[in-house]
Amino acid sequence: MTAQRQERYGLRPQRAAFALLASFFCVASLDFAARAATTERVVVNRYSGLAIGGFDPVAYFTESMAVEGLPDFEAREAGAVWRFRNEGNRASFVAHPDIYGPQFGGYDPVDLGRGVTYAGNPRFWVVAGQRLYLFGREDNRDAFAAEPARFLKEAAARWPTLEQGLAQ
Repeated sequence: MTAQRQERYGLRPQRAAFALLASFFCVASLDFAARAATTERVVVNRYSGLAIGGFDPVAYFTESMAVEGLPDFEAREAGAVWRFRNEGNRASFVAHPDIYGPQFGGYDPVDLGRGVTYAGNPRFWVVAGQRLYLFGREDNRDAFAAEPARFLKEAAARWPTLEQGLAQ
């Protein structure tokens, strides 16, 4: 772009260089944030700090469905913000986070069995053996539901090593 055109459109060379540099750092920081989101022991939204996308972990047990929690009913546990539909669900979770929280920190147990930490989607879930499991893909959920013992054995064997590679 010529200097005359830059003046015409209100772009001075210094501003154009600054805008180019700023956009580079913005893209670089987004790339870092995307990579960093997979280094948590509990899957959280990097920007909001919400665990499992703000869904109520207790509702999977009490209502057998994925229900979004409300900002009025929050708790902090394991470095994450958890949301609940009501005070009773919040109190149940606070008393027993190991029971109501998703197993393997919300990572997909099928992928864990393959040696990969892949964040589960709160819309793809199964309660098996009184525990909540989240899956990154529907086909993983369906495979797990057909043979939970097989996938849990593989995931449990790899989880300790994979968990060590995740930030606290």
